[in-house]
Amino acid sequence: MTTTAETTGRDHPLTAREALRRTRALLDPALRSWVERLPGPVARVASYHFGWTDSEGRPDNAPAGKALRPALVFGCAEAVGGTAEAALAPAVAVELVHNFSLLHDDILDRDTTRRHRPTAWTVFGIPAALLAGDALLSHASRVLGDQPDESRAGTGIRWLSEATISLIEGEQTDVSFEERSHVPLAECLAMTERKTAALLEYSCALGSLWAGGSPEQTEALRRFGRHLGMAFQLADDLLGIWGDPDVTGKPAGADLASRKKSLPVVAALDSGTPAGRRLAELYAAPSGGEAGEVTLLADLVVEAGGRSWAEATAEEELSLALDSLRVAEPAEPAAACLAALARLACRRDR
Repeated sequence: MTTTAETTGRDHPLTAREALRRTRALLDPALRSWVERLPGPVARVASYHFGWTDSEGRPDNAPAGKALRPALVFGCAEAVGGTAEAALAPAVAVELVHNFSLLHDDILDRDTTRRHRPTAWTVFGIPAALLAGDALLSHASRVLGDQPDESRAGTGIRWLSEATISLIEGEQTDVSFEERSHVPLAECLAMTERKTAALLEYSCALGSLWAGGSPEQTEALRRFGRHLGMAFQLADDLLGIWGDPDVTGKPAGADLASRKKSLPVVAALDSGTPAGRRLAELYAAPSGGEAGEVTLLADLVVEAGGRSWAEATAEEELSLALDSLRVAEPAEPAAACLAALARLACRRDR
């Protein structure tokens, strides 16, 4: 069996950035091939969304996503003694599901920019973006179903379906939060586990499954992915308020302007502090667009303890993720690479 060191050409771990670059190099040709199999108008929307073409269908090289989920598939496959190349199918599948969710999420949140470009629905319209997302989701099951090992393919499709249903349930719950004046923090955490953590945990489990990991290893890596998913979303929510627009590609304080009940906000609203009560009053009113409004809301989240709680909880979840990784007894250098990916995902600036 080819080892991780032979695959990467080194006997020491890839850095997180190197792992993500390697993931894109392995993933993108296969991902493009699957997108090209879609009907022409649908493929055009998807290609634009992935950054491969511009709005006119001409070749482009726009910023791409992080490819964290397929990187976890590859890393977990190597951690149990397999190779990244052998786990290409589940890596493509989880990336297709992730981008289905992004296309739909941009519409639900009315986000107008992603990765420094107009979102697909603003360019091609809501129906076209919805259908492109649906097509990517359908393709994900086909990618796994085309694999020769029918038993493994069947398990993979079932797990991916479970992750997708959890994601959709979490998204629906998240949308319903916008219609409620109060959301308990525990309920928001449960929503995050479904909306974000489920796909990361199954990405890790699929990598182990494809490489023949033991049930115990697969379960430990699944827990690693779940805790990492929680930490990842906390980091994402922090960036949604305090991230640099020039780096994130999204407007400053976009989550606050849209009155999104992200985890730091819910923690602040649930704090019982004067700042939390003032935040609740302002959140109950529609955004007026006044200069300084977003700054005031962000300051109240800090004063009510929402930011410090989110930062501390992200670190706790990262620690739990790394504990679960150790339980899996992963092979080196994949173990160190997965740990580095986890730290980067939770302490990133975009």
